[in-house]
Amino acid sequence: MVEGVAPVSNLAERSKKRPLLVDLLIRLVKEKPLGLIGGIIFLVLLFTGIFANQLAPHAMNEVNLLARLQPPSVHYWFGTDTVGRDMLSQVIYGARVSMIVGMAAMSLSIIVSVAIGMPSGFFGGTFDLIVQRIVDAWMCFPGLIILISVMSILGPGMWQMIIVLGISGGIGGSRIIRSAVIGLKENIYITASVAVGTPTLKILIRHIIPNILAPIIIMFSIGIGGVILTEASLSFLGYGIPPPQPSWGGMLSGLGREFMIQAPWMAIWPGLALSIVVFGVNMLGDAVRDLLDPRLRGGVGRYGGVKTKIKKHELDRRVITKVPGN
Repeated sequence: MVEGVAPVSNLAERSKKRPLLVDLLIRLVKEKPLGLIGGIIFLVLLFTGIFANQLAPHAMNEVNLLARLQPPSVHYWFGTDTVGRDMLSQVIYGARVSMIVGMAAMSLSIIVSVAIGMPSGFFGGTFDLIVQRIVDAWMCFPGLIILISVMSILGPGMWQMIIVLGISGGIGGSRIIRSAVIGLKENIYITASVAVGTPTLKILIRHIIPNILAPIIIMFSIGIGGVILTEASLSFLGYGIPPPQPSWGGMLSGLGREFMIQAPWMAIWPGLALSIVVFGVNMLGDAVRDLLDPRLRGGVGRYGGVKTKIKKHELDRRVITKVPGN
């Protein structure tokens, strides 16, 4: 006798399947505690940036010379700088800069990556060869040197930085999109669409883009932390956000570095805020990458492991078929 187990399909349960975002959030809470902490940090950054005017106890550039270089106290929780500006307010307004630059630059980077990588991977051949050699040439140059050179030509500013970071990151990120498209274009439904004469633009929009959303989301979530850190580096070197707009990198340079011994809180708080945000965003990006990777779903790569126990009511729904032997 050979015994087999055939589960009976349950249409009611299939119809009640959770949406992707809800399922992703539930799995994030259950399986990725560090990713959950990173998501909370990211939401706090987003909330702080949007409502900076309401959260900051003082105006962005409110000067009080009588309270200059005051240590942290009840009135000034993070202390004051050399001209009496509240450091807490400066850090809160700096979160707005980080949020705008991070989100906008990564959005532009994704657009550039898709615009370069998708046609390169789909058409292949000579076109792909030429495009990829240009991308290789761009990636050969040190990134920071290119950013400093371009920012010195365009001049410091928020929108200049967004454009520079978005385009430079998008060119390198196009390799990931190209690889994803190459893995998709050989599928049967793509071949069938080409065979029946479907326009190329329609194939790219209807079939390619929806199937590369997972790597796009991963690139976006992981890249925000790097963009924020790069913006802080350029602002620290004097090529980023110009004063009087507060930036965490700009607060660390100049007066923050000059008065680091006399007033260490001028460097501690923006540095700590920058470290926490970059750590949180990177943890969130790593968790989203693991949750969207089908190779890790249900395997040992998941944080919670695999549940091997089968409940009794699940066994009751199974049909045991006995096949008589010859």
